[in-house]
Amino acid sequence: MNRLAAFKHISAQAARGELAFPTNVAASLKLQRALNDPDCHADTAVKLIQADPLMAARTVAIANSVAYNRSGTQISGVRPAVQRLGVRTLQSLVASLIVRQLGSTITDPGLKAMTAQLWEHTAHVAALAQVIARRVTHVDPDTALFTGIVHEVGGFYMLSRAQEFPGIMDGHPEDWVEHGEVEIGRGVLRKLNMPEAVMNSVEAMWEGLRALPPENLGDTLLLANDLAPIPSPLHQPPGATTRAGARTIDFVVGDGTLDDILRESEEEVKSLIAVLML
Repeated sequence: MNRLAAFKHISAQAARGELAFPTNVAASLKLQRALNDPDCHADTAVKLIQADPLMAARTVAIANSVAYNRSGTQISGVRPAVQRLGVRTLQSLVASLIVRQLGSTITDPGLKAMTAQLWEHTAHVAALAQVIARRVTHVDPDTALFTGIVHEVGGFYMLSRAQEFPGIMDGHPEDWVEHGEVEIGRGVLRKLNMPEAVMNSVEAMWEGLRALPPENLGDTLLLANDLAPIPSPLHQPPGATTRAGARTIDFVVGDGTLDDILRESEEEVKSLIAVLML
């Protein structure tokens, strides 16, 4: 099977909902479903998180990060961490675990390197989206963080399947954009039961249409994606803003200049990235 035929094969499977997830994703999906339940009690969330040592460690770490610990009071237990963060942020942490688990079975060195870079890119986008939402677009920061985490989930899924089709990722990156990104991305996002607002925002990123000044969640994601210093290894969208170019749109930002906001929020962004990279 040639490369383009392989892309189309995986895309068709994704469109039908026929997705092959690594076995370790099952427990994380169970936790995600529990947290998505509007009747999920805090005690239930605590018990589920305590059952996963990695999730427990990340929950405490992000609760102590600059972004969520304004008072500077450090905590050491899962229960107070859950109380500080709330369900919305916990959903983001579970999403980050699922996204990373998609690449956990990859053994090919080249694909592993691409997966590592894609996660580093994702962590930067998520952290920047949270800050841009709070300081610039004034959309919900927790939803922006979550959207940043899952915006490349289709790419992670593609990399997890790539070992079955040797050489599929060796060609021009635009092959992924043209023949796989949207179809596979949609299929994975639907399988993970992503909220409509998140789906629409990722769709906006694929289309590349943004309002200036940025106004909504889609604009927030696009700006964060463009400003991320680590590019996606799958493709670099044309006309990326870049941090150095932020000054070109400073005049349309109400809460100070964009460059000033990014500089003032640098410690917060770094703390979020550090937790997501654990």
